[in-house]
Amino acid sequence: MIKVKNIIKSYGNGESRSQVLQSISLEIKEGDFVVILGASGSGKSTFLNIISGLERPDSGKVFYDGVDITALSDDKLTAFRKENIGFIFQQYYLLPNMDVDKNVKMGADLASNKDYKEIIEAVGLREKLHKYPNELSGGEQQRVSVARALAKKPKVLFLDEPTGALDELTGRQVLDYICKLKKQYGFTIVMVTHNSNIAEMAKTVIKMNSGKISGTYQNEVQKNAYEIGW
Repeated sequence: MIKVKNIIKSYGNGESRSQVLQSISLEIKEGDFVVILGASGSGKSTFLNIISGLERPDSGKVFYDGVDITALSDDKLTAFRKENIGFIFQQYYLLPNMDVDKNVKMGADLASNKDYKEIIEAVGLREKLHKYPNELSGGEQQRVSVARALAKKPKVLFLDEPTGALDELTGRQVLDYICKLKKQYGFTIVMVTHNSNIAEMAKTVIKMNSGKISGTYQNEVQKNAYEIGW
């Protein structure tokens, strides 16, 4: 589904220029649950941004089902993300003047999805439909961001440290919801984390260090959110 070829990315200019990604290549199969695992500064979030189309590489190519998204114009790349990609970040990025229903509907409208309220119910927020972000706990806000991303009906869901701002109980709940929804809707997951315990939930683990892939492996058994350490 996703094929990455020789991705290079640097930031800065002149002597201060720093190469963040060093000729990375890999493939991600449709329906996979992939964790990109690495310490802070390993380049994993930059890599996630590039393969999801949020950033462009200095060189190299990213293909989705044979389509080179690095060759698309800005307008076409935006349209591609709108039609295919969902994002969940460590920060919730909810609009404070909109209730749960309207925040999730924003994502649903991008896909003309009129059945988005079933997603809100699936993440356990039916009773919070008309609550505003400042009336919700951190875990509830993150579940709103999950519902908003999935209301787009994405083919691929990208997650950047989705439990980084959550306590253990809430983090486990959010991961559990995401995995249940994956089984229900069949999307591909690509998640960045520094937590090796969370990597035990994935089918495929990609280890990154200093802007390179240092190893990949498959988990024979995928643990659920309540079986892993924290």
